[in-house]
Amino acid sequence: MKVDLEKALRKALKTGKVYLGSKRTIKALRKGEAKMVVIAMNCPKEVREKIKKFNKSNVPVLVFEGTNMELGAICGKPFSVAALAIIDAGESEILQV
Repeated sequence: MKVDLEKALRKALKTGKVYLGSKRTIKALRKGEAKMVVIAMNCPKEVREKIKKFNKSNVPVLVFEGTNMELGAICGKPFSVAALAIIDAGESEILQV
């Protein structure tokens, strides 16, 4: 079963708890709150390295096949989103991607 990442992400945003932005994503990883991390294809190298560094509990990191602007648009935001953390998937199947 293939889960549509865009649909699953939208549903998680609507029904669950998602932190947008690299700072909040890294903070969620540090606190051990993140269940999954999604990063844009063009996520800055230093952000990727911080995510790797603080990912102590081997949270799955998914690379979104698009830019940070496209990831922001999927999240319904008028700004770019380089990284986001899924805290609670809600009714979404995103954790099965």
